[in-house]
Amino acid sequence: MRRTIASRPLATLPLLAAASLLAACGSMPPSGSTFSQAALPAPIQVPAGHKVAMETVGIGEITYECRDKANMPGQTEWVFVGPKAVLNDRSGKAVGKYYGPPATWEANDGSKLTATQLAVAPFGATSLPYQLVKANPATGSGAMAGVTYIQRVALTGGIAPASPCTTAIKGRQETVRYQADYIFWKAA
Repeated sequence: MRRTIASRPLATLPLLAAASLLAACGSMPPSGSTFSQAALPAPIQVPAGHKVAMETVGIGEITYECRDKANMPGQTEWVFVGPKAVLNDRSGKAVGKYYGPPATWEANDGSKLTATQLAVAPFGATSLPYQLVKANPATGSGAMAGVTYIQRVALTGGIAPASPCTTAIKGRQETVRYQADYIFWKAA
């Protein structure tokens, strides 16, 4: 026998509606962000009038190349070439990627943007620095649309290789692993 809501007594309809609403709310992600920039250095903080739109964890690698130092003949150094990382949401689901040059953040929906660096601040001797960038207008109408700033925080690794960069290995590229949180902001 097939049962439908229409065949139930009218008194049970409000209970069914309330139970359905509670079940739907329980499966929704929490609204709002728990990220606070209060402990970040002042140059890295996003100006007032913006709110967190998305929090991601970038896990990947950074490529460096052994090159001549600018205006210093005969001297070499490791030079940043570019990143390659997967962007995961806080639950660990891949939601995009980060790559370059130029530094590009791309959501799985195809929207993407580049940005201009505004500030960096030391994080630690073995990690990349904090970073604040101002987003350029996004292409596409997805998650990256309307992003105004991106912060790089909670860093692990990513600094230039510890091995010496000498004229004998000039042109060699090496990759180093890194992880960082990328916090995307939009105007409030």
